[in-house]
Amino acid sequence: MKILVRGTNWVGDAVMSIPAISHLKTLFPEAHISLLTRSWAEGIFRDSEAVDEIISFEKTNSSISNLFGVARNLRKREFDAAIVFPNSFESALSVRLGGAKRIFGYSSEGRRIILSDPIPVPTWKDEIHEVNYYLHLVAHFGLASGRGSGEPPTDVPPVIKVSEERLSRAKEMLTFEGIASDERIVALGIGSANSEAKRWPAEYYARLGDAITASSGARILLVGSKDDLRVADEVISKSSGHPISFVGKTNIADAVAMLASVDLMISNDMGLAHVAPATGTPTITLFGPTKDNNTRPLANHSHVMRKPVDCAPCMLRQCPIDHRCMTHLTPESVLTKALEVLAR
Repeated sequence: MKILVRGTNWVGDAVMSIPAISHLKTLFPEAHISLLTRSWAEGIFRDSEAVDEIISFEKTNSSISNLFGVARNLRKREFDAAIVFPNSFESALSVRLGGAKRIFGYSSEGRRIILSDPIPVPTWKDEIHEVNYYLHLVAHFGLASGRGSGEPPTDVPPVIKVSEERLSRAKEMLTFEGIASDERIVALGIGSANSEAKRWPAEYYARLGDAITASSGARILLVGSKDDLRVADEVISKSSGHPISFVGKTNIADAVAMLASVDLMISNDMGLAHVAPATGTPTITLFGPTKDNNTRPLANHSHVMRKPVDCAPCMLRQCPIDHRCMTHLTPESVLTKALEVLAR
């Protein structure tokens, strides 16, 4: 049996879909499972034992070209079934044009007519963790295919496999920047490409990094995408120490391996905050305007910090007032938690 999974479009969502893909492999161990995903996500799934093939694609400025390019590629493979994780109309249509015999997905955005097996969006979607949203869809597929009871496991922490080769490359990159193998490292995820409101102030990150180094001797890394370069420059300019910036200098594959190599990650609510704990690295995620009940990094060694204020969570991307949900969360309070985690 050949099964296609249309992967998600954001880093955090990709990580949160890992338990569902693993459950799919458990239900269909003999199946050939292909993951259709944006090329950047290859670095998350490269060493996955649940995926037999990664079909990657790059988005262009032409939606029509994207749609038919993906569909042509899929038709060659003749999939027996497909599971569409994203809720978008286009993601389902490309799979339909790709010729999959049965297509499972949530009946959102008017795409019921495209899906052979539309699944109603669960009423609990915004109330429990997002990993269950993808697990629920896979369980429906399993039940319809005569596998499983339709009851998926719940709240399963994502696990990202990282090969020794990739870990060695990450250590070489750190060594090149002058970090000795016996030094402790704290990574700071200082950006958030899709929301300025989710960003803890750059000045606070600078103060925190300096305090961590003074208190524990740990070296400070800044991580993020090219969209976070301005914030990284601001953190560096306000730091008394010398944080090392890898912002915009790594692809996802290298970032995954690097975060697997550090001792602690402290981050805004961003994609890399999901990556780090999935590799086994303790993580502290700072929440403000967004909900943490359904999108927090899900792992025993993942910690959430937030300062309750009356206006949060507002889910706004720009704060219309004084950003109190983030500014009231002080560097001193985060330092206390960071030193507690480092001491374990």
